[in-house]
Amino acid sequence: MNPSFLLWLGAAMATFLGAATVSRAYVDNGKVWVLLASLALYCLGNLVMVKLMREGGLGLAISASAIAQLVLINVIAFLLFGERLSSIQVAGVALGMVSMALMLFPAKGGV
Repeated sequence: MNPSFLLWLGAAMATFLGAATVSRAYVDNGKVWVLLASLALYCLGNLVMVKLMREGGLGLAISASAIAQLVLINVIAFLLFGERLSSIQVAGVALGMVSMALMLFPAKGGV
């Protein structure tokens, strides 16, 4: 996988995780400025996604981003907010991690 793609993916994930965490904080306190901060982070994350799509293509960029967000936001929900997943939901997250590994595995030859 292209190191530039992974760098942009990391930047997008950090931005989206920050936005989701701030969104969750808004749920707890209801202050408008927290909501505006979350929206600003989501906008920034989407701008980073445009660069990510140029590096790896639309399908790979959106899929890798969605799965990375799925896994990492569950870690944040567990560690910071005390939320828990059921065992079937944990299995779904695990399958997402396997699918991401398969997507990012270097393709050889072919189409």
